[in-house]
Amino acid sequence: MTTTPTRSPLPSKAGGADRRPGLLLAVVLAAQFMALLDGFIVNVAAPTIRTELGATGAELQLVVAGYTISYAVLLITGSRLGETLGHRRAYLGGLAVFSAASLACGLAADTGQLIAFRLVQGTGAALMIPQVLSLIQREFAGERRMRALGAYAAVIATGAAAGQVAGGLLVSADLFGAGWRPVFLVNVPVGLALLVLGARLLPDDRPAAGERTRGLDLPGLVLLAAAVSLLTVPLVLGQDQDWPLWTWLSLGAAAVAFAAFLAHESRLARRGGAPLIAPHVPRLPGMGRAAVRITLVMAINAGFLFVFALHFQSGLGHSVLRTGLSFAPTAVVFGVVGLTWRRWPARLQRRLIPAGFALIALFTVAVGLVLRDGGDGGAWMYVAFLGMGVGLALGYSPTLTGALAAVAKEDAADASGLLMTVTQLGQLIGVATFGTLFLDQLDGPGSVASGHALWIAGLALAGAAVLGAILGPGAGTAAGASAGTSADASARPGRRTGPADGDGPA
Repeated sequence: MTTTPTRSPLPSKAGGADRRPGLLLAVVLAAQFMALLDGFIVNVAAPTIRTELGATGAELQLVVAGYTISYAVLLITGSRLGETLGHRRAYLGGLAVFSAASLACGLAADTGQLIAFRLVQGTGAALMIPQVLSLIQREFAGERRMRALGAYAAVIATGAAAGQVAGGLLVSADLFGAGWRPVFLVNVPVGLALLVLGARLLPDDRPAAGERTRGLDLPGLVLLAAAVSLLTVPLVLGQDQDWPLWTWLSLGAAAVAFAAFLAHESRLARRGGAPLIAPHVPRLPGMGRAAVRITLVMAINAGFLFVFALHFQSGLGHSVLRTGLSFAPTAVVFGVVGLTWRRWPARLQRRLIPAGFALIALFTVAVGLVLRDGGDGGAWMYVAFLGMGVGLALGYSPTLTGALAAVAKEDAADASGLLMTVTQLGQLIGVATFGTLFLDQLDGPGSVASGHALWIAGLALAGAAVLGAILGPGAGTAAGASAGTSADASARPGRRTGPADGDGPA
């Protein structure tokens, strides 16, 4: 039986991390939740922003998408900066930028200012968020790490739906006659509180004087930023502009840029340099399969939220708030299952991940069936939404936990940056793919036409879930905990200790 090793004390003035791990975890996950919330809360406020600021359609798209674009483009860079500067400094610096940009967004006088500040806000999130996973991997070992990763997955699960509910509440309340502005200003007091707590609780993990750290690999950074930009911009803007030629050219150029980035990274590694992502990290046992699964489940989750929101509001005429509340059962169940699946009988756990994707497929088809004739689905819709929540949780949480449980501390930043990037790209791909399919199938106004389009999009979502199910089984709690403990005890730089591909949760 492997035991959790005793970690050496960190050279920190903020030494409360070891004494109050629960509070440290709450602080970093609160920032994660706030940043995730901000990616969705603005969608609800978009019509009010357009009216009050006189924004054009393109400007409004950039208000909504500017955050997502800069966030996705700079995630890998933020991960590397955390390793170079120290995760504590990077987290606090990103949180300060995010909070200040939120204040600036809330006070913006015109659309141009709002777009610029949204880009800055996404930059702050890209610096802050990769540190959350890295800090979990560095500060928690064995069983505690597994529980922390489960809590992280639950936060990811609930943030999207919570953003729509919170946005509806804040815009409807029209606090102090401020209209849309509270959706940004609400971040300011939360951010300030987290800055104070974070400064007290997070360990000071700056590199020691004279300690060598990997450089930033600026050519790799430029190539990766170009590749992600060329991919994300058409995914975000293409649907609303009816996919003009430039979007397809951009997607093609993205493939070329990604290939150039991979070639550059391989050459740099062969020469003994420090690539942006260590080449062995994507090849760690189970990491590639986990990245595919996370991309799929995030694409399904984002596509599901998007097309059902369109159907509820445009097809059935529901309010924004009612639409957001309709997703609450899915989010709650996703969070609960994500926190508790490791307590389930061990004999079930090896099949949890494919079973989760199978449940997604089953209940996506079920909800499509009850809504395709234009009705509201009644109680059966909520039963199907609960089933979707269970499936999404089992597809995501064990996959993420298994992928990261046995990653050595030396690889934490690279693994975190990689999986956070595929999470973000999965959401963009899901909205673009399934949203476009829904709108293409919408042949007129009314609930019946919308229900038919929803049914077709639901079948496509189910097909994506089937793909996730056939990727193979995964193991459960014991394997993951053992792997995490083993990695902490014996891993060396550039090496992962843990189960072989197919033997772990991922």
